Amino acid sequence: MHDDRSLVETRLKRVLDERVRPAVYPESVPLQVAVWHAPGEPVPVAEGLAAEPEPIEVGARWGAPWGTSWFRVTGTVPQEWAGRTVEALLDLGFDENMPGFQCEGLVYRPDGTPVKGLNPRNQWVRIGAPVAGGEEVRLHIEAASNPVILDYHPFLPTRLGDKETAGGEPQYTLTRMDLAVFDETVWQLVADLEVLGELMTELPVDSQRRYEILRAVDRALDAIDLQNVNGTAEVARARLTGVLSAPAVPSAHRISAVGHAHIDSAWLWPLRETVRKVARTTSNMTALLEDEPEFVFAMSQAQQWAWIKEHRPEVWARVKKAVADGRFVPAGGMWVESDTNMPGSEAMARQFVHGKRFFLDEFGIENDEAWLPDTFGFAAGLPQIIRAAGSTRLLTQKISWSQTNKFPHHTFQWEGIDGTRIFTHFPPVDTYNCSMKGSEIAHAARNFKDKGVARHSLAPTGWGDGGGGTTREMVAKAARLRDLEGSAQVVWETPSAFFDKAEAEYPEPPVWVGELYLELHRATLTSQAKTKQGNRRSEHLLREAELWAATAAVRTGFPYPYEDLDRIWKTVLLHQFHDILPGSSIAWVHREARATYERIAGELTGIIEAAQRALAGEGATPLVFNAAPHTRAGVPAGGAATPATGGGTRLAPRAGGGHVLDNGLLRIEIDDRGLVVSAYDVEAGRETIAPGRAANLLQLHPDFPNMWDAWDVDEFYRNTVTDLTDADSVTAGEDGASVRIVRSFGASRVTQVLSLAAGERRLVVDTEVDWHETEKFLKLAFPLDVHAERYASETQFGHFHRPTHTNTSWEAAKFEACNHRFVHLEEPGWGVAIVNDSTYGHDVTRTVRTDGDRGTTTTVRVSLLRAPRFPDPETDQGVHRFRHALVPGADIGDAVREGWRLNVPERRLTGAGEVAPLVTVDDDAVVVTAVKLADDGSGDVVVRFHEAHGGRARATLTAGFEVEDVTVTDLLERPLADSTAPGRDGGRIAVRLRPFELVTLRLRRA
Repeated sequence: MHDDRSLVETRLKRVLDERVRPAVYPESVPLQVAVWHAPGEPVPVAEGLAAEPEPIEVGARWGAPWGTSWFRVTGTVPQEWAGRTVEALLDLGFDENMPGFQCEGLVYRPDGTPVKGLNPRNQWVRIGAPVAGGEEVRLHIEAASNPVILDYHPFLPTRLGDKETAGGEPQYTLTRMDLAVFDETVWQLVADLEVLGELMTELPVDSQRRYEILRAVDRALDAIDLQNVNGTAEVARARLTGVLSAPAVPSAHRISAVGHAHIDSAWLWPLRETVRKVARTTSNMTALLEDEPEFVFAMSQAQQWAWIKEHRPEVWARVKKAVADGRFVPAGGMWVESDTNMPGSEAMARQFVHGKRFFLDEFGIENDEAWLPDTFGFAAGLPQIIRAAGSTRLLTQKISWSQTNKFPHHTFQWEGIDGTRIFTHFPPVDTYNCSMKGSEIAHAARNFKDKGVARHSLAPTGWGDGGGGTTREMVAKAARLRDLEGSAQVVWETPSAFFDKAEAEYPEPPVWVGELYLELHRATLTSQAKTKQGNRRSEHLLREAELWAATAAVRTGFPYPYEDLDRIWKTVLLHQFHDILPGSSIAWVHREARATYERIAGELTGIIEAAQRALAGEGATPLVFNAAPHTRAGVPAGGAATPATGGGTRLAPRAGGGHVLDNGLLRIEIDDRGLVVSAYDVEAGRETIAPGRAANLLQLHPDFPNMWDAWDVDEFYRNTVTDLTDADSVTAGEDGASVRIVRSFGASRVTQVLSLAAGERRLVVDTEVDWHETEKFLKLAFPLDVHAERYASETQFGHFHRPTHTNTSWEAAKFEACNHRFVHLEEPGWGVAIVNDSTYGHDVTRTVRTDGDRGTTTTVRVSLLRAPRFPDPETDQGVHRFRHALVPGADIGDAVREGWRLNVPERRLTGAGEVAPLVTVDDDAVVVTAVKLADDGSGDVVVRFHEAHGGRARATLTAGFEVEDVTVTDLLERPLADSTAPGRDGGRIAVRLRPFELVTLRLRRA
């Protein structure tokens, strides 16, 4: 037989596009349309419905950027349509290739009842099935004219990302507003032909099944009268019955489809628009659940559920019913789908506390899985946090985006820094927006790495990013793929049902140890510096507020601010969403974030000051409150006292120019360029700075990645570097313990103050940058005379090691990485720490000198600022302040302590006398991250701590109050069934911890 494959395949495409799909709506009549454009921000539904609109014609332009327009559409169903199915087709000017990224609408009945959302892949509203004829139609559309930020030519700078700069030019053209007859037979034929056509092209060219489908499709196309598609669709469908009913082979891959709409809580739209995106999507999904009995939909991010409850109670009622039916599934158990690299220990824990508690309180449902399809890599401390929250599983998709190395598993155990393992799945479909295309299903089956030992994978199915969710077309395709020869088998299932099957069939999957590093989007560790600073400072202010408020509540009866702390925590957690904290959202989002962090800082500072005043009492004794988890200058952790003083710092001229700072512990030489050419550890007799090199070196790189400007830095940025060594001035500080350096470069200016305080083994580097560069990357370099094959980076509840070499492509790909408060390098017996107060991105490289002793040195570079132009063309322009410290002679314990010290400044008051800590621990390796009152209002004191040095610890935790009982709990402060109460002698509690072990204790007060 002659090979006519391409002939039939081309025929199928044209007939579908030009004849069959248009015949789904064979008859239509126009609707009358009027519009009212809301001034300013969106208005309540009642106001939009009551507004008096003006007539508008199809073809008219509408919608200023970020505006809201209320359309009223009216009409009458023709009498001659009686007995047929009728739908309204409401096209606001959609581009069907951009679901979630442009204008959207939510349809209401005149009484304010929401009907469904409108988006580029969901433009219909059912009027009746069947209609009687003569029905009056009246619908209202709350339409959002969100501008297109990520267009066909992506990453072009645009001012549309903030309503303050977007202008008022209409963005869209009203395209279609009709009543139309819906021919379900033709619609089903479309699904038949699409499924078979897509499957056919994925099968091997020499396979019997491919040709069986080809011939059946050819015969079906012969049956279609192109001038009467509606009259011949039934016959065409009959010719496809045989190939559609052939069952899948027994070994077929099995896909659990989960209805899904990954909605970014902010990204190319502001937070307020996400509230409406969630309402539109959930309206569609509850309607689809009513129409499709096998369909299951899952939604994560408790914050988004809370928005529905608060802002759309009528939608919330439908959601609650669908949840009760078991088909609208709360997923993930986190407040938002957060970044997991940068949030601190407590913040990462609270993501699960607040997320899981919301689902428990509202529905009595607890999730076993963390659901993070789009997060940009996963910190090595996350597994034990997931487990401590009562979950055991993780789903993500994003690692499939890695540029260099293909991850070797799709189902595996992920082991964190303390040895905790989490059952993890990466869907091989390689998208969290699966649309049930044949190419997607075939790719999932081919791509699955665990063939022969497992056969199940998951496919998150529905339009996401900007929302929209699953469509009826996807459900129709899935029905045909349930048991179809040549295809993987598809069935709608909940996430928990999938994980149950996956774990049962694969009881001993492979293990991956350490971080799940995404080889992409590395620059999100640096973009939008003020957002990152706001997050870090808010985390520490929250810890302080809880500590001092709890201490004052127990000691003085101070009213513990439960509601305020709960609200502020949720606000901080929201801003850790994986496009806010990483700095990859539009200007509007980050402008609001800066204002939010400033407001939060004011509120938390007020709580801290009020609690400290209650504790200090009245008096003239000078007190320092120490909220850090280690004693400093004689002031105990979590207490207040008069600090010890002593020693001094000498500032002298340096031979050859510059200055010398010497406090008897460190001798720092700063040359006339303002660079640190020596940092001598007096006690160890050891130089810190690499021979012939200089630290405190600012370096400027060009920064124009191939894609994803705010997200990415590509390795070739290193090929060109400018060392900023010219100084405008290098002068001695008036305090006698610092040196001030001023530099100018490009359109920017840097002022640095290098300080060496008495009695301290750290050089503090305060850097102020007035930044006005474009597409540049600013680094701060510390070349260290340390031979290190690996270095430690702080992460949640501990630290982990990365190699300094690039032996493999996996190591080479980590050319930009994340740390929290410190990076630490060491040789046996001596090390160096670089600590920071608000930066995350860094790189570490090693060099072997070619002269002298040919020793190995290691350079740590801190990432300070970038200047991408998309999606915010003014990213980071303006003044920024950073604080870093170089700590020579530091072991890992010093790195932990100095990291806390730099981030939690002491607070000074006068009062009646010393304030004893509420809780103390007698081993610095045991770090207390939270002291608070229990969330249930019982008055119990909750203490969370972990082993921070990477070894085993035996310690005594002492409560500064009478303790009646001690319980080991999970993160949600619930007793752990499999734990033994620690030994106790009154308020003295004996604890033993394995390396990096996380423990939460609940202390009942007598």
